[in-house]
Formats: sequence, structure tokens, C-alpha cells
Amino acid sequence: MSSLSQIPSFWCVIPAAGVGSRMQADRPKQYLRVGEKTILEHSLDCFLDHPKLLGVVVSLSETDPYWPHLACSHDRRIRRAPGGLERAHSVLNALLVLEYSGAAAEDWVLVHDAARPNLARVDLDRLLSVLADDPVGGLLAVPARDTLKQAGADGRVEATLDRSVIWQAYTPQMFRLKVLRQALQQALAVGYLVTDEASAMEWAGFAPRLIEGRADNLKVTRPEDLLWLSHLQSCSQAAD
Repeated sequence: MSSLSQIPSFWCVIPAAGVGSRMQADRPKQYLRVGEKTILEHSLDCFLDHPKLLGVVVSLSETDPYWPHLACSHDRRIRRAPGGLERAHSVLNALLVLEYSGAAAEDWVLVHDAARPNLARVDLDRLLSVLADDPVGGLLAVPARDTLKQAGADGRVEATLDRSVIWQAYTPQMFRLKVLRQALQQALAVGYLVTDEASAMEWAGFAPRLIEGRADNLKVTRPEDLLWLSHLQSCSQAAD
């Protein structure tokens, strides 16, 4: 466990403007409930409970009818930014809100998925402490465990990949405010496909550091993910 003195202060950005169509639900997946809270509230909890948090920016659709009904929407540490067409636009809008609000260029910013509600505090602290003095930043990730196949256009296997060098990218992803904002702006300006913050930093010539985290830091994407998460919470409550 990292001591609090080793952990830097940080801002948090949560892009939450997506619709989550693969969930086939009556609302965006971040507003589905797990227990007594929505997925988004669970995703925010790990940050709001952290003593080194400077503040949070949540990027939301302008027509979002669900956010105002959450208790955390009234938390003074949380600012709202307009959601964009894609995740990268939502993150960029949130970074601009931070800059306009007075955040420093060298401040650390952690970007976390709105639908990744099972982040462990130990993983968050490890990311913060290991990257505290890193010149680039990095992200939580998990080494690939399964055999990986590369598919061709016909849906058949073209090759088996070396899984020893493959990692699954998770969040949070942690970078300096100004450098990340510039990387996103420049990548988007030339039409580069930005799938996460690390990909924008890679495009800009940086090599983010991989920090191994827990595999149960799951992103809810499909209905079975929600069932698994609900079961996990039920087991945790029973253990308590």
C-alpha cells in the first residue's frame, strides 16, 4: 500500500456522454443501477473518496435527463462539460473546462470510463504513486491471458499473436493536463482514430507506462457484464 505522501494531487475526468447501445437498455448504460447506485455513481466513488482529489469534470450530453437526479450532481467538487461526438471530444472538452477553471498545465489528470465501476482503491493508489514523477504518464492495464488470434477479412484466423507482449488497456489513464490536451487536439485535427488517451499520447510520440491492475476493473459493455457486476456486489455484501 502506498503512503499518502507518495501520492500526487490529481484531477479526474469522466466522459459520460455515450449511449451504450450494446446494452439494449432503456437508458445509457452509465445510468443503469447496481444495487442502490447507478454505474456512474460507482465509477465516481473511488475518486470522490480520495483525499488527493482536486476535482472532477464529467462530460455529459446537453440533453442528459438523468444526471440532475443523482445526489453527486450537487457535489461542489464536480464540474460539468459538454459531451462530444466521440469519447476523445468529450475528454478534450473536459480538459478545456479544467484549464478555464485555473488548473495548471503540469497538473495530473486521470481519465476514467463512466462504465468502469469496480476500480479498486489499491489500483488507483498504485497508479498515482508509480507515475508521480514519470515524465510521460501511463495507464492501468492487464497482461493478456488468453491465446490471441488475428482475423482476416473473411473471418478466418490469419495468425496467432504473441500474447506475452499484449496488454489490455484499462482506465484510469494518467497524463499531464497540457500535454494531453495538445495531443488530443492535434490527433483529432488530422482525423487520427483516438480510442483512448494513451493512443493520442502515442500518436504524439510519447510512450505511456503500463501499470498492472486488477482484471476485475471491468468496463460494462454488454448485459452479461452487468449481471456479473451485480453478482460481485452481492457476494461482497454477503461477506461483510
